[in-house]
Amino acid sequence: MKTIYTPTEILQVRLNFGIAPAIPVGRLARVEERIYFEYDPQFVSSGLQISPYKLPLSNKTVSFPPSVFEGLPGVFNDSLPDGWGKLLLDRKLRSLNILPGQFSPLDRLAYVGTNGMGALTYHPDHSDDTTHESLDLDTLAEHSEKILQGASGEVLEELLRLNGSSSGARPKVLIGFRAGTSEIVQGVSTLPSDFEPWLVKFANTLDGADAGAIEYVYGLMARQAGLKVPDMHLFECKSGPGYFATKRFDWLSTGEKLHTHTACGLLHSDFRIPALDYEDLIKATLWLTKDIREARMIFRYAVFNVLSHNRDDHSKNFSFLMDQQGTWSLAPAYDLTFSSGPMGQQSMLVAGEGQNPTATSLLSLAKHADLSAKDAQQIINEVKSALSQWPLLAKENGVSTSRIQFIKKAILKT
Repeated sequence: MKTIYTPTEILQVRLNFGIAPAIPVGRLARVEERIYFEYDPQFVSSGLQISPYKLPLSNKTVSFPPSVFEGLPGVFNDSLPDGWGKLLLDRKLRSLNILPGQFSPLDRLAYVGTNGMGALTYHPDHSDDTTHESLDLDTLAEHSEKILQGASGEVLEELLRLNGSSSGARPKVLIGFRAGTSEIVQGVSTLPSDFEPWLVKFANTLDGADAGAIEYVYGLMARQAGLKVPDMHLFECKSGPGYFATKRFDWLSTGEKLHTHTACGLLHSDFRIPALDYEDLIKATLWLTKDIREARMIFRYAVFNVLSHNRDDHSKNFSFLMDQQGTWSLAPAYDLTFSSGPMGQQSMLVAGEGQNPTATSLLSLAKHADLSAKDAQQIINEVKSALSQWPLLAKENGVSTSRIQFIKKAILKT
């Protein structure tokens, strides 16, 4: 961090697609513990809707109740790290004798600055400067483990610089990866011309050494099942089958960055409290993208998550992308792996069912995506066929025999 702690009362928001000057969006202000937002008049005239459901273009000053996102509009809350990223920043604040509760949402957005995921940037910018130093993943994995055990100091500073504003519970770093080589460098906000933006995950204290391999195999099966999946890689590691890595979908090879918005932020639905149904997500996708193919892709996501026992399918694990013309599309699938949701249920209901969604639940859901029973069953069959590859793919990629058998019983029983 460039500054230790100066409370942020006013924050300018810009939209930087990376291939043209940043566009002023508006400003956030904190007055007597409440947060207000107003759009820049010229941005209103542009017609670009960064969050059309909860924060449509308007010349009015708006405010939201602090009960959700501490009063932030959902689109800006999407820029804040949670899980691992929040742990790192809170640990840093305590090392500076600052209570995390003192650090307001605007302070945290200023810390994200220009290093956030997507195209939104925040000013004043208190983010760390980007460098392109070479990285060693085994060393970073060891440092991540030390942080989980309570370490700080230089280890903490390094991981903070590499985290950007990525979300999720597992430790992760943002890197630049030179295709066709094993060369990687730090890659939060800028990269050398021949490097691509990627994200690498490490295991947390609850994961086994083969967690990365499991997620990699899930990605392979998802691709076979017809889901939109970003490029993936399993980097070698000295104490397991590999580190899972995925190419960032918010940053194109042309240098253009895309505005990203989670379903959580779009609908102001707290992902920690399961309340959404895939029916809601299908409707929101159709409303936002105006494309029935994208709505039908959500149905395919639902089938895959249910049949593969990925029950951590909460609203923050679905995102949408907007380009500089204001066109919205469904983001590629991410965080696909074997997991249990709240009390063992799906985080996202399936036609009202969370405890034990069945084929009947999925066929009922299909109607909302304008799919016939025949077409829906075809999708279910395609997903089942892809999942049948689990034992072979898992063995090829180094998943332990015990985990192969355990997951096999769960995902091939239907």
